[in-house]
Amino acid sequence: MRLAVCRNSPSQNLFDHSRKNAVQSDPPLRFVVFDCDGTLVDSASAIIEAMNRAWDAEGLPAPDPTNVRSVVGLHLVEAIGRLHPEGSTADHNRMADHYKGAFFEIRNQPDHAEPLYEGTLEVLDRLDEAGVLLGVATGKSRRGLEATLDRHGLLERFVNLKTSDDGPGKPNPTILQDAMREVGAERENTVMIGDTVYDISMAVNAQVKPIGVNWGYHATQELEAAGAAAILGSFHDLDSTLQILWGVR
Repeated sequence: MRLAVCRNSPSQNLFDHSRKNAVQSDPPLRFVVFDCDGTLVDSASAIIEAMNRAWDAEGLPAPDPTNVRSVVGLHLVEAIGRLHPEGSTADHNRMADHYKGAFFEIRNQPDHAEPLYEGTLEVLDRLDEAGVLLGVATGKSRRGLEATLDRHGLLERFVNLKTSDDGPGKPNPTILQDAMREVGAERENTVMIGDTVYDISMAVNAQVKPIGVNWGYHATQELEAAGAAAILGSFHDLDSTLQILWGVR
């Protein structure tokens, strides 16, 4: 059963370490890892357009946009394989190259937009002020992730970035475990936030707390079934959710 969370005031300090009569000790190192597409930024239109161009380059009809959304978060070649199961491995690799070229062109168009979801900047500020370390674990390539974060001035906000270039794709837990190892974070003090079952399953496989968001590409019911400990309706809900999951009062 997922947690019911209460909405915090955005101005509220995330962790209050000043309680009277509390035993003073160093707070534990806490680590919040975000997915990118569908969690921090809405990149669906660009992803769908790049897939359409990749299919067109092969003389194929465009894939269903709903199906494209369903595979966002997977390693690119695996995602293409699910969308085009009748193709060979060579076909999938070639189509992945088409996709990468198309996405690069789309990203460099003057009117290209991958907007941040509401509350993203504010929640990153609050977590940073509370001393929480921030990371990203995504199915995007490193080049793609860095371009997206740089566009929004977020490239320096995260202590590490883990991408499809760094290990097996989601839901394999390797990139998340590597991110934790690099910063010295324990499982019980780490959360993974994402919009797909691949994010939630990766967190479950890494034995860290998974938090879903309801504004991305997979339905809330799917996230719950995959094992999400909580579902956010807004980034403003994250403060109280973390306080509950981490037992902070």
